[in-house]
Amino acid sequence: MIKVNRHILSNGLRLLHHYDDSTQMVALNIVYDVGSKDEDPQRTGFAHLFEHLMFGGSVNIPDFDTPLQMAGGENNAWTNNDITNYYSVIPKQNVETAFWLESDRMLSLDFSERSLSVQKQVVIEEFKQRNLNQPYGDLYLLLRPLAYKIHPYRWSTIGKEISHIADATLDEVKTFFYRHYAPNNAILSVAGNITYEDTLWLAEKWFGPIESRDIVKRKLPQEPIQNSARFGEVSRNVPLDLVTKAYHICGRNHSDYAGVDLLSDILSNGTSSRLYRELVMDRKIFAEIDAYVTGDIDPGLFVVSGKPNRGVNIEDADKIITEEINRLIIKKVDESELEKVVNKFESNYLFSNLNYLNKATNLAYHELIGKAEDINREINKYLSVTPDKLLRIASETFVPENCTTFYYRAQN
Repeated sequence: MIKVNRHILSNGLRLLHHYDDSTQMVALNIVYDVGSKDEDPQRTGFAHLFEHLMFGGSVNIPDFDTPLQMAGGENNAWTNNDITNYYSVIPKQNVETAFWLESDRMLSLDFSERSLSVQKQVVIEEFKQRNLNQPYGDLYLLLRPLAYKIHPYRWSTIGKEISHIADATLDEVKTFFYRHYAPNNAILSVAGNITYEDTLWLAEKWFGPIESRDIVKRKLPQEPIQNSARFGEVSRNVPLDLVTKAYHICGRNHSDYAGVDLLSDILSNGTSSRLYRELVMDRKIFAEIDAYVTGDIDPGLFVVSGKPNRGVNIEDADKIITEEINRLIIKKVDESELEKVVNKFESNYLFSNLNYLNKATNLAYHELIGKAEDINREINKYLSVTPDKLLRIASETFVPENCTTFYYRAQN
């Protein structure tokens, strides 16, 4: 049981605390309730751009990394469709340094044409390196707008295209910051060897003076039900074909989510999973294959993606994937197979939450989607899934009309 202390500052910042005396370190994790889904369709990639800008200097601190490193700490950040997450890890005796640094970049960034230009180039190079100049790198740039028609999940976190970042102005960047990066749109989670009293005092000292801001009320369009199969394809200079099938699924808070997640584990989690055992090892249809859920807060995708071995026709590989998926509809999953994947999830989940940084991160995320204490109830959601429930979910999900198929053909 992970004990959580909580407090809301007068400016709206939600503070979470967990005391862990098994370490001499402290982790500060800040989740901002802003992701790529909050961007203008003509200015995508801004949330990811801010992940970089937030390390480029704040109003009082020109260099974020050096003071933290001199105090024995380290930091990083990541962005997805739904959130932006920053964390710092530091020895307990120097913890105030982390509070000082994190609060200053929440207060305001050092907005300048120079800083913006530098970070824009960093992001543009990352776009090119990860999405344009490596095999299959643009898959999600092509798949997402095919699977989604109106919801902002239709573009990737990196953005739709380079020009959206290249053409971003300083005024646009400032506006995006003050609309989203505010204490009343953030959760500060602190875990490690620090008392609740010290945490509260430091949070009030460093974050308390920051004024709340007018946060744009989120009004996202709801993606309509997909009623007909969709298909797309490209030919690229890649070593093997790649076939990807994406099915719309429920959001992260839905009561069916644990069942959907377990279905992906049954298909592809480890060497004993169905797809690996049957299609990679036994029949040697695929060189590699994977199944996973995107895990988005709003309704996401169940993705199956595999590279057929040379000599295997991509259309035949597609049919074989469908056959394996349909097995989940034709016959209920055995109790023993379900128990195996649930046990694996339980052990991985418990093990991950032994780490103080993971605790801080997971507490903040659970608070965002519900309440932090739900971290102690997550396993029960998976334990309550039955073969009958899996059969129903599979029957509702894996229908041809709900599927988007994409062929990434290797050029001869």
